[in-house]
Amino acid sequence: MPNVAPESGSLPTAEPSPTVYVVDDDPAMRSSLRWLIESVGLLVRTCGSAREFLDTYRDGEPGCLVLDVRMPGMSGLDLQAELVRQRINIPVLIITGYAEVPLAVRAMKAGAFDFIEKPFSDQTLLDRIRAAVAQDEVARRRRTAREQVEARMRLLTPRERDVMERVISGMSNKLIAADLNLSMKTVEVHRAHVMEKLQAGSLADLIRLALLADGNDPDDGSGSSGGSAPPALS
Repeated sequence: MPNVAPESGSLPTAEPSPTVYVVDDDPAMRSSLRWLIESVGLLVRTCGSAREFLDTYRDGEPGCLVLDVRMPGMSGLDLQAELVRQRINIPVLIITGYAEVPLAVRAMKAGAFDFIEKPFSDQTLLDRIRAAVAQDEVARRRRTAREQVEARMRLLTPRERDVMERVISGMSNKLIAADLNLSMKTVEVHRAHVMEKLQAGSLADLIRLALLADGNDPDDGSGSSGGSAPPALS
C-alpha cells in the first residue's frame, strides 16, 4: 500500500536517528562497545545500570538496547520485565556468558530480540545490532499505520460500522440491506461513506485496513517489508 501523504501545508517531520543503548556495569565493556558501534556510524548511549537507562531513555526513541544479563541491583532480566510493564517497545539484544545461557533463553521467551554469547566477534554483534534496529523501524511503521487507521475508524458512524463489518465478511449489498432492514440505496450510500472516510480504494484495501485496526498486520510474514502504510490521504 502507498505511503500516507502529509497533510496539506505541512512539512514531513524528520525521523530521529536510531540510538543503540548499551547497558553494562563494566566500564571497560561499555567503552569498548561504544567504540565498536560508533565505528560504523551509529549513535550510542551507555548506561552503567538498568536504573540509569530507565532514567535517561526517552520513550519512543528509535534504536535498540544491548543489555548485559547479569548486573548488580536490577538485572538485565529485571530491566526487560520493567520495559514490558511500562510498555516500552525497543528491541533487546542480550549479552551473556556461557554459563548464563539459560538466563538468555528466559529473556528470549520474554520477548528479547536475540542473545549473543561471550566471547563474540565484533561483526556478529554489529550484524545483530543492525538487524535489531531494522526490526524496530518496521515495528514503528506498523504502529504508526495502525494508529492512522484507528483514527479513521473513529470517523465512522455506528451504522457505517455495521455496514463495513458486513461488507468485509463478504455480504452483498442486497444481503446487508435485508439484514439491517435498510434500502439498497441506503446501504450503497453508507458503503460509499465508509470507503471515503477510510481512504480505501478497493474492497481489498478495506479488508487490509480492518485487519490492521484489529491489530492483525496483513503484511506480517508475507515476505515484504511489513511496514506498509495505509492508503494515502487525498
